[in-house]
Amino acid sequence: MSKGKVFVTDYGFKDLAQEETLLQREGYDLYARKNSTEDELIAEVANADALLVQWAPVTAKVIDQLNRCKVIVRYGIGVDNVDLEAAKRKSIPVCNVPDYCIHEVADHTISLALSLARQLAETNSRLKQGLWDIVPPRRMPAFRDMLFATVGYGRIAREVLMRAKSLGFSVGACDPNVPDRQLRDAGVVLLKFDELVAQADIISLHLPLSNTTHHLINREVIGRMKTGSILVNTSRGGLIDTNALAEAIIEGKVVAGLDVFETEPIPADHPLLKAENAMLTSHTAWYSERSVPTLQRMAVEEAIRGLRGEPLKNRIT
Repeated sequence: MSKGKVFVTDYGFKDLAQEETLLQREGYDLYARKNSTEDELIAEVANADALLVQWAPVTAKVIDQLNRCKVIVRYGIGVDNVDLEAAKRKSIPVCNVPDYCIHEVADHTISLALSLARQLAETNSRLKQGLWDIVPPRRMPAFRDMLFATVGYGRIAREVLMRAKSLGFSVGACDPNVPDRQLRDAGVVLLKFDELVAQADIISLHLPLSNTTHHLINREVIGRMKTGSILVNTSRGGLIDTNALAEAIIEGKVVAGLDVFETEPIPADHPLLKAENAMLTSHTAWYSERSVPTLQRMAVEEAIRGLRGEPLKNRIT
């Protein structure tokens, strides 16, 4: 006899074989939808013992329908599609999977930064248009003369700065939640946010999206960045006012490498798509052939801990 039901609200994976196998061993049935709207979830989740969520909107209205849910687990790091306050009110823990793609995102971040710093896309485009020029189109400092700094100093930021340091960059970070000594011991210069914005040649964002970090990079902040500086975001799209950024790129103030956007997919008429010095990828930083099955396994294992009443590894609320 089944102990209950685990509901996957949505997923973009090839299959859910890992989840089904592990949950069946625990005596739970797996139910899943490829995609779910808020109304569809409201109609289906009432008797779920756990939710596994990728991008679906787990709103307060959805959470209010959960009568027996013991845990909500997000397939990924960010949890901004889950109403955390509503989950708190219902005493339902919300968990994420923060450590499944650390190296992939760090590699992607560095790849964007280096490509922009060495002006690969622009040089490739000029060459294919028939223009042979041994001098790149924009100013190009040597890596050893550049400051690579992260806003945030969590798992991914630490990996990014380790890679940057090995390539000769000076490295710095701003994170009020990290002890100064931890940065110093890693050879990372401690910077205040205003100092970082004014001094860094490459700024990489590694923060959660919240009310306080929404549009942290806005028109005023961009105006204080060094002309020609590089902004990289593989974290959350809402950290940047992307319309203001697009204007600054088109004006030649900055260049940017973005893997995440305020609205995804990015709208076809968004000005960023017309910004020549913007390198854009479609939220692929997390991906590798290793990261996908790892994410699925870690998520369902956390859900099983919640179903068993065991301590949760990555509880957000």
